[in-house]
This record gives sequence, structure tokens and C-alpha cells, in this order.
Amino acid sequence: MSRRPLIMLALVGTATIASATLATAGASAAAPTVNKSAKTTSPIKHVVVLYQENVSFDHYFGTYPYATNADGSPFTAKPGTPSVNGLTPELLTANPNGVNPHRLGAANALVCDQNHNYTPEQLALDGGLVDKFPTYTGVESCSPPDTAPPGLVMDYYDGNTVTALWNYAQRFSMSDNFFDTTFGPSTPGALNLVSGQTHGATPAVLAGVADNGTDYGDADPTYDECSAGSTIAMSGTNIGSELNAQHITWGWFQGGFTPTSQVNGTVVCGASHTNVGGATVTDYSAHHNPFEYYASTANRAHLPPTTEAEIGHNGQANHQYDLSYFYQSLIDGNLPAVSLVKAARYQDGHAGYSDPIDEQAYLVNTINAIEQSKYWKSTAIIITYDDSDGWYDQVMPPIVNPSASAEDALSGTGVCGNGTPLGGFEDRCGYGQRLPLLVISPYARENSVDSALTDTTSILRFIEDNWSLPRIGGGSFDAIAGSLSGLVNFTHRVSTPLILNPSTGEPAVS
Repeated sequence: MSRRPLIMLALVGTATIASATLATAGASAAAPTVNKSAKTTSPIKHVVVLYQENVSFDHYFGTYPYATNADGSPFTAKPGTPSVNGLTPELLTANPNGVNPHRLGAANALVCDQNHNYTPEQLALDGGLVDKFPTYTGVESCSPPDTAPPGLVMDYYDGNTVTALWNYAQRFSMSDNFFDTTFGPSTPGALNLVSGQTHGATPAVLAGVADNGTDYGDADPTYDECSAGSTIAMSGTNIGSELNAQHITWGWFQGGFTPTSQVNGTVVCGASHTNVGGATVTDYSAHHNPFEYYASTANRAHLPPTTEAEIGHNGQANHQYDLSYFYQSLIDGNLPAVSLVKAARYQDGHAGYSDPIDEQAYLVNTINAIEQSKYWKSTAIIITYDDSDGWYDQVMPPIVNPSASAEDALSGTGVCGNGTPLGGFEDRCGYGQRLPLLVISPYARENSVDSALTDTTSILRFIEDNWSLPRIGGGSFDAIAGSLSGLVNFTHRVSTPLILNPSTGEPAVS
């Protein structure tokens, strides 16, 4: 299959290019200043983080590499495929939660969103017994109703449904010991990705969202006109500011970021798509965009770049772009050094409005486009998730950072772990639940499972180390983050990409 049809398939399948932007942008305009001497410490010149939503490790990989093959879509692992720390026969048939995990198939693609708030996630772990998920994070009823058996929170998909992810794991590398930095939902997860820090919130106290100056829940960003309801702002620095200081190109690309209208001088992000179940889902979620919480990296009115040459550089868009610009950058040769990419909501994997089928189409189309671009030979694609959604995972996370606040409950009322918290900041207990992490790259170890202890801020550390940036400081988790080095081998490159079919997740026939 030729390069351009694959890239155009990604454009059609995931985003609509904003009109009157790049199509007529001044491509011949002089590019902004970039630090040509900003060398990398590895052969990786481009990092692309595909940051998905709400999946625990066991929810997608609990039985890897063995699929049930009960519904006409067989999956057979390669000989020698390593096992993972997953769902054992005992956990599948005599689970301590009182409800055994059940396999979900494509017929169960749309299911209820589970309870994934800071305190319930701690309570579900029951002081390390990991036996209270149905009690504290399980949600059985939602609209549209799910078709799964009782105990949905315990259930999992396998390679018959999340086929592409299992095929990527077969070809490239994954971790089975990667954790959410702290307990809780999307906003803390996203903030930890870019700063390793959820302290510094204004207001310092907001019911269900912030306490002790720390964000632990979901609220929209103050510096975003498409926000709705309660908002918070964050102080301090983030990886965008660090990259700017060294004139290294970067961008956050998100589905639905381009406004659809304006009401009383305020932009409206009203673009939408229909998911596999026929429901209409608004594309943009403000609280999924971490850079809009910081005045230094926000694009309050969602302004487009003035020219294509601005992408990745300082300008009126301030490094915040619609998802369509990511694909256009691949086509036209303007991909930033660091790209953090967020799907439109119907394709981000979040239960309740997205699903593994729509998510697979997005992931495969996007990865195919990268693999068939000129950037593939020097790129590391990282796939992970912002939180677990509260889905069952049988591994008790190591508590590397304690907290003792009214919101904590892991070790007893008001307590999560022991010791002194990083920076002295409460409401940042972690690590939280285990999440999937895959690295797709010519330099990824092949058919490899790494079990070194890592967390969301290990991605932050990878970017910092690759471009010789300083740690964020001020109590950021990046100071203690484990390395992703076990997933890559910079002395050996396998240049052949793995092109998959976005519908089946299986290798495409050229």
C-alpha cells in the first residue's frame, strides 16, 4: 500500500482538517528559530505519545498472550512470546473480589464507565488485599445499558477484540509493571504526564477536585474558552516550558480542538462524531488537555497556527493544535520533535462513550501514518492511558509517595502509605493502578515484556533525558521515575514497520 493512501485514511478516519488553515497556509514562510544544536542522547529524534483514556493493564492484557478465540476472530501468539503478570487461573475462577472476571468480546464493546475517583480507587485495594473493586469502583448500570454479566468492573478484553494492541505487543515492546502516577481520574493523570505535579492548583480547595492546593479530581482548565463548569488553574512549570527554553519543537494535538462557532465572543468546540453504537459524541474534552491549565502554555481561544511553519514553534497557537495538524505535519514534513496526541473522544477508549473498536481504528490509522512517513526510522511511539477507569487489576501498586488527607483511605481513614510525601504535598498518593504501556519503534525490543518499575512520569523522564532537559523540580515525580530503557535497544534497529488493518487489527495485505 502506498504512503499517501494510508496517511489520508488516517486523516479521514480521525479528524477533519480545519478549513482556511494549512490548506492555504504560507508553506514558503520562513520557519521560526529552532535550536539546531539540541542533540539527542539516543537515535530517537521524534517522540509521539498517543495518550488514551481509562484502561487498566488487566482490562486489556490480563490473559496476554492467550486469547479465547471463541467468536470467529482467532489470535495465535508467536512462539516464544513472553508471559505477563496477569490473570492466573486462580484469579479467573476463585477471585477474592467474590466475582470472577469474565471475557468481554466485540459484542460488549460499549460498556459502562466505572468509578475511578481518587478515594474509591484506594478503597478498592483494601489495604493491599485488592478485593473490593465491585464494592467501590464497580458501576453496573448506565446509558446506554451494557450487555456484560454482573461484576463488569472485573471484566477484560483479549486479543480477539483489542487485536491491534496485542499485535503491536507481539512485534514491539510493552511493560507489565507500569503505573498511574497517582490515584484518580483524567485531570491528575494528564497533569502528571506533562509535569509530574498535581500540586499548585487554584482554587486550593474545590469539592471533589482539589484540596491542600492539590488537584485530585476532574475539573476543566481555567485558561480554555471551551471549558464548562468548575475550573482550576495550575502554577509551576511543565515539559512544554522546558522544551521552549531549549528551542525544541513540540505540540499537543487533540481531536476537536478547532472551534466550530463563537457565542458572545467565546469559542465553542462543538465538533462531534458517531461511535460504533451510533451515539453522537462531542470530540473535545477540555479536562483532557493538560497544557490549558497553565497560563504559560495555554491557547485560550483555540487559535490556529498562522502558517504551517509555526507548528511546533512559538506562535499564536502556543503549541496547542487540532489533531488534524498532526497528520498534516507528517505529510508535509513538519513533525515536531515531541508530539503529544489525543484522540477525539469517540476514539479515546474511555468507557461510556468510546470503545475498543473505535479506539483501534484511531490507533492503527495513526501508527500506520507514522510508520509510512519519513520519520519512522527515528521515532518512538508510546501508547498509554491517563487512568485505569477503576477497572480491576490484580497488582497492588507500590506506594512510593504517601499522603495523609481527608481524601485518603488506602491504609485507613485519612491515610495512604507511610512516610513524608514528595515536596510535602498531600493528595498525591501513588503509584495508582497499573496501566498498559507499549513502545513502537525501530528501536523497540521485539516481542518483549519489560517488568522494571515505571509510571506515567517515566515518559516525562524519557523526553527529559533524550533532549538533556532538567528535571521539573519542586516535588515532581520525575525525580523518582523509573527508566523506559528496558523497552528499547539503541544498538539494533528493525526498520520494517508493522502495517495493520484498522478494522481487524491484523497485518494488512498490501
